[in-house]
Amino acid sequence: MDLHEVNRLSTIDEVDQHSIFVVREVYNDGNAQEDFESELERALVARYAYIIIEPPRLGEETARWITVGNVLYKSSVTCGVLSMASGLCLPKRFILSVPLCVVSILFTGLYTLSWLYDPCCQYQVVKDRKTLEKVTKQEGKSSSALPVVLVYTKKSSTIERTVTLLAASFCAWQIYRSFN
Repeated sequence: MDLHEVNRLSTIDEVDQHSIFVVREVYNDGNAQEDFESELERALVARYAYIIIEPPRLGEETARWITVGNVLYKSSVTCGVLSMASGLCLPKRFILSVPLCVVSILFTGLYTLSWLYDPCCQYQVVKDRKTLEKVTKQEGKSSSALPVVLVYTKKSSTIERTVTLLAASFCAWQIYRSFN
């Protein structure tokens, strides 16, 4: 398979219509927000490739939730790596490595408890305007008021736990070595 074929197959134009789910902004009764949330939950569990969220409030809340999870995930990994790097650069001083390791442990714990088992953590918010327009055009929406679009991106959940475990082990080994 050459590069041209890979690029052609990776475009949104190749997305099967059945892999897009739309949470429509239809107000049938007084429980519309709950209906929107249950529709979104069903779509997340079904793992559609793209989920279009038309209700603005639900879209904003979902995008914020995913963003906070991403920040925790990336901060956990970054703090763990910086903890190990500072421990290697300053082997006799724990002023940086131990606090960074503790922050990595806290963020990993919080991410694991709050986000790891949430089906929303397997999605990312599409921010590229061209992709948004293609997805919404394929679904028949006008591009003037673009809804929130989620794309399924199964990411590995073991990276932050592995980095945190390595950082904690490294800090424990450093502390043990310095007192013996």
